Amino acid sequence: MLPSDIYHEKQSRMLCAVHCLNNLFQSRWITKDKMDQICANLSPGDYINPHKSLLGLGNYDVNAIMLALEEKSMQLNWFDKRKEISASSLELTKSFGFILNIPSDYTIAFITLPLKSRHWICIKKMADEKFYNLDSKLERPKCIGSEEDFVQYLQNEMKSNDKELFLVFPKDAS
Repeated sequence: MLPSDIYHEKQSRMLCAVHCLNNLFQSRWITKDKMDQICANLSPGDYINPHKSLLGLGNYDVNAIMLALEEKSMQLNWFDKRKEISASSLELTKSFGFILNIPSDYTIAFITLPLKSRHWICIKKMADEKFYNLDSKLERPKCIGSEEDFVQYLQNEMKSNDKELFLVFPKDAS
């Protein structure tokens, strides 16, 4: 049974980075407008902003997420895939949460287009000491389980070389 107090935003347009950050902080903290402003700050004066979708629908990159996290005194660390995934390499005792970036297909009204995109997923340890997949494409959060279950989950996910794992820490934790 899932705890009833888990905040979980569901997918809208290409705003998975917004949903991921809000799910990470368990509140509606950031908006599309705020992320668009962050992208504008990253590339001032650029007619075509390289940090978001050309169509303006979202699809924010890691740089926008990193800058957004800085506003919450958080840092994003890229997990080195050469390391073995373990409780110690994930620094579970210091982490605030985890973000997975995975390949995703473009779909419009049941039609999958021959384009590739990336999707941001938040994974967080909750008050019940269990880890939850807060993917905005899920109908509801999915319980992964204990630390051991979580490590096993990430070991399976990261077998695919086209996925990236990021660790989120408070800035004073490093």
